[in-house]
Amino acid sequence: MTDDSIEAAEEGTAISRREVLRKGSLVALGAALPAVIPGGAFARPLAKAAASAPIKLGFIALTDCAPIVMAGYLGFFKKAGLNVQLLKQASWPATRDALLNGDIDGAHCLYSLPFSVAAGIGGKGQTALKVAMMLNNNGQAITLENKLSAAGYDDLEAAKKALAGGKGKTLAMTFPGGTHDLWLRYWLLAMGIPLDVPKIIPIPPPQMVANMKVGAMDGYCVGEPWGAVAVRQKIGFTTITSQDIWKHHPEKALVVNETFVGSRRSDLKKLMGAVLQASKWLDASAANRTKAANILGTPNFVNAKPEEIRERLLGNYALGLVGHKKKVFHDDKMTYFRGGEVPFPRKSYGIWALAQYRRFGYLKSAPDYDKLAKSLILTDLYKEVAHANKVPVPNDDMKPIHIKLDGATFDPKKPEKEARRK
Repeated sequence: MTDDSIEAAEEGTAISRREVLRKGSLVALGAALPAVIPGGAFARPLAKAAASAPIKLGFIALTDCAPIVMAGYLGFFKKAGLNVQLLKQASWPATRDALLNGDIDGAHCLYSLPFSVAAGIGGKGQTALKVAMMLNNNGQAITLENKLSAAGYDDLEAAKKALAGGKGKTLAMTFPGGTHDLWLRYWLLAMGIPLDVPKIIPIPPPQMVANMKVGAMDGYCVGEPWGAVAVRQKIGFTTITSQDIWKHHPEKALVVNETFVGSRRSDLKKLMGAVLQASKWLDASAANRTKAANILGTPNFVNAKPEEIRERLLGNYALGLVGHKKKVFHDDKMTYFRGGEVPFPRKSYGIWALAQYRRFGYLKSAPDYDKLAKSLILTDLYKEVAHANKVPVPNDDMKPIHIKLDGATFDPKKPEKEARRK
């Protein structure tokens, strides 16, 4: 995507937040039903109306849903001849079920969710959910309530002491075997806290702040903006970010069901191409990210104040801690494209997640790592789309991965070594 094409895509889209709210209010949002937002509802038509059957994409109210939201806002779906509907989901289990039932074709989704479902942790062993491409790296955080402020920032020893070794504490994540569960449990083990000491519970992302307000838990791991919101509301502080755990870690993915892959492969490729364009646009400038924050903040999407989304999207983290007022991330803030490094769905990502399931005690015996990774990650399809869109494909899949937090090196060719690590 050239600078000229980005400029052309933006033509007519520089609207105010008030206008976005007004236009968004035309969409009926039911409390018991997912919100349906036409993918091109906010953009000037860049092509004739799509003739294809609708493609239904789910998303959760998180900052990292930006690539699919902006692909609609900027008209990239419509330009590809696609009729895309965005459907707001209430939780990750709801997203899983909608994908498996065929109520949606694809979703902004935890990259490890298909592996959790296939392993029988967050599902019943189905292998019908496929990772088509990654949507972002970095950008999650662990938030603790203010009375635990002695934990400080990125300090394992202080955090362990403040948490009393986890005794009597309740911590929340968003889905068993999901990415937030992985970051939380990995952090606990890095401190030497046994995973059966604190109580670990699942809470939907948008409900994290409200639950901590009423004392349902002592801390949580979730994606933005819900870490920033806790800080701004002065009910919690950021004790560590996920990029402090693993720089450039995989996070959300475009996950599709096997029916969509099998019956509409051509449309899936067009969809992926449009998302690639939006991902590149998001990483192109701070101005683009500011514009994205205004769109994401509206009720149809994340439903948070734009500034609560914008600052961390730009890498500026107010931590909510005395003595650690701000942390600025540069190349390791939330990224969506990064020269083609982000969207490539590496098999090693899936193998790492499976190895953690063993290490955490979710799995009592070794899964077929290679078979599951090859089955659930559509590597060849992604390469086809990337080449067609002139996006470089990294050549580092199945190479060792360095984890920043504890200095560990993971070899995806020897996953059981990681599984046995204490």
